[in-house]
Amino acid sequence: MRATSTPETTDIDREPSESGTIDEAKVPKGGWRERMRSNPVTRLPYRITVFIVGLLCILAGVALAVLPGPLTIPPVLLGLWIWSWEFRFAQKFFESFRKKAHDAWVKAKRRPVTSALITVFGLAVAGAAMWVVVHYDLVAKAKEAVGL
Repeated sequence: MRATSTPETTDIDREPSESGTIDEAKVPKGGWRERMRSNPVTRLPYRITVFIVGLLCILAGVALAVLPGPLTIPPVLLGLWIWSWEFRFAQKFFESFRKKAHDAWVKAKRRPVTSALITVFGLAVAGAAMWVVVHYDLVAKAKEAVGL
């Protein structure tokens, strides 16, 4: 096990263990999450709670992908963010999303008019698609065609 620390964070990077435990994410030093981890009574219930809440958010995002309606990605990202509090794999994965979002923001700020037009056009297309689905009752027709 290799442990390093800085004034801002406690970095516990563990090599994959024989027991198959999941690596811990970095946490702010002196914060409530570090206190939860350091207490043997609260450590396991905290990790289980973080896992279950994150999993429920991700499952809600997957359910929204199947059900009609928007907002599939935000619950998945929320679940991943919750997992990143405690699990190193999720923290690394979430950091890649954060970097891509930052890069997209920088690019959008360089060309604000183009970015605004693309955003407005995308929202208009999404609104038109939702109107068509509701107006022509496509969900009921799809269920009928499948036999549900």
